[in-house]
Amino acid sequence: MPNEAVPKSAKASASPQTSHITRYAVPYFPGCALKDQAVGFERSARAALLRLGWELKELPRWNCCGTVYSLSTDDLMRHVAPVRNFIRVQEMGEERFVALCAMCYNTLKRSARFVAADLGRLSRINAFMDEEPDYRGGVEVLHLLQFLRDEIGFEEIESRVEKPLYGLKVAPYYGCMLLRPREVGIDHPDAPETMELLFEHLGAEAVNSPHKVECCGAYQTVANPGVVRERVREIVGAVARRDADLIVTSCPLCTYNLERHQLSITGEEKTRHGIPILYFTQLLGFALGVPEGELGLGGAAIDPRPALSQLVGG
Repeated sequence: MPNEAVPKSAKASASPQTSHITRYAVPYFPGCALKDQAVGFERSARAALLRLGWELKELPRWNCCGTVYSLSTDDLMRHVAPVRNFIRVQEMGEERFVALCAMCYNTLKRSARFVAADLGRLSRINAFMDEEPDYRGGVEVLHLLQFLRDEIGFEEIESRVEKPLYGLKVAPYYGCMLLRPREVGIDHPDAPETMELLFEHLGAEAVNSPHKVECCGAYQTVANPGVVRERVREIVGAVARRDADLIVTSCPLCTYNLERHQLSITGEEKTRHGIPILYFTQLLGFALGVPEGELGLGGAAIDPRPALSQLVGG
């Protein structure tokens, strides 16, 4: 920690499973994908945070966030799922929680703002959920990258690095949901630097790509895979031309698209062979000395371990 003051809403904790002392706990919302196709995302996040003295305390009885935020201002039913999760945080006696998946973060953050803007909306949603305690409002939604940057601090993280990533060229990929709309974004929508700063504090070189804030094609991968393939061609091609060793994301859907469609693309030598896609928590955990078995690296469609082993001596 940059200072020794107890952070807002932090709960002291201890973990008998690790030699690293866990001083604090913060509630967290995993979301559906992290319990299925993105297991490595969750496992690496938990392990990395323990190395930093924090426990991610999973919300009890959480439910799906709803996945896609509704743009209709009178569609209150689409906000029931997020509000139920806010109630879970409230029942824990907490005022905030973190999310890992960029899409979950975006949906939850926007719903929190939606109900806070109109007490009439909140009253009607509470009336509908008569089996639940009333949501009183005020729960803050944070993305884990914000938490690392603003609560723990990148300088503190750097002081805990056991395996510096010297020589590794890493391309951050933000996509849409971490940055837009502006009022819920964790950084500047066109020129973010949060991931770049994190990776530099881990010892890596951050590669700046012009497509790092563009959409990967998202759910078009189902109905229009050709559209997504062209988006991935541009995104990965730009990274390959800059000789990046890895692309790092915070979204299971982005990871899926960048991995799977990349494998069918022809072009530059590096693109044909594939640029590995990692979650930022996996790279963080690797630098902090988390054992490989806890990072879920073997679940990647394009194996990142050769790049990590060659360039970092891992």
